Amino acid sequence: MSLEVGQMAPDFEAPIESGETIKLSDYRGKKVVLYFYPKDNTPGCTAQSCNLRDNYEALQKAGYVVLGISSDSEKSHVKFIEKQSLPFSLISDPDKKVHDLYGTWVEKSMYGRKYMGTARTTFIIDEEGKIEEIISKVKTKDHTGQILK
Repeated sequence: MSLEVGQMAPDFEAPIESGETIKLSDYRGKKVVLYFYPKDNTPGCTAQSCNLRDNYEALQKAGYVVLGISSDSEKSHVKFIEKQSLPFSLISDPDKKVHDLYGTWVEKSMYGRKYMGTARTTFIIDEEGKIEEIISKVKTKDHTGQILK
């Protein structure tokens, strides 16, 4: 599935690190930064998450709610949040249902070997639930700059 700017962001229901289930539609009326990342505690994902953490106040002032999502377990997310002092929730999507809705579970290639993995992508969703921007070339160390530009 290929999503485009202006489309409604697909609604979903999924657990966050606390085990609580959230729905994207719970955030109507707020702007949402929904960032898909490959794996907790890896260098690029840590850089990206920490950049959002370090600029969290500016993102909040701009009216954004930040939600990260990967196929890691809730337990893994708890450790990642604690280790990196992340002030926002991480969604657990081990069955890739949300990834499939957003087209972020893709075939990748490394050293000639093909495998399935997460396309690091951020969706900026407006107050009405529409996709305002899709960032597919994520700068892990300056992701907030890409969002707030």
